[in-house]
Amino acid sequence: ARRQRQMCIRDSEWKLSFGTGFEATRNFMLAAYPHLKGGGSIVNFGSGAAIVGQPTQAAYASAKEAIRGLTRVVANEWAADNIRVNIVSPMALTEGVAAWAKAFPEMYEASLKKVPLGRFGDPHDDVAPIVAFLLSDDSKYMTGQTLMADGGANKLY
Repeated sequence: ARRQRQMCIRDSEWKLSFGTGFEATRNFMLAAYPHLKGGGSIVNFGSGAAIVGQPTQAAYASAKEAIRGLTRVVANEWAADNIRVNIVSPMALTEGVAAWAKAFPEMYEASLKKVPLGRFGDPHDDVAPIVAFLLSDDSKYMTGQTLMADGGANKLY
């Protein structure tokens, strides 16, 4: 018989993920709105861990998917004010990922094996240009989109 596992239910993890992820994103967007009304762009950040449902990441994944849902809704609502809102889901070797790799090397290696380009992206060289594109007029006809900056690891279908 398969052993059933429970999702993480510690309140502290949910409060941390939603407080620093979802609520911070929402508050930033609300603060930016008056300055962007008439023409502007917002780029939020999602996560492949949320899109694929990475085990042990219930709180984090839920907050990231809430950000993705908020992004799509606000993209539709704020389009009338000429504000574009998109989301980037990076797989980048940030300080946090480096700490995770050190603490859980087997999980890191397993994740790395799923990346067709064979490496985690660099935040500056790989992810920042995608964000710059979304903030520029070169993407003036894009809104409500999720762009995967993950070396091909995760697919949206």
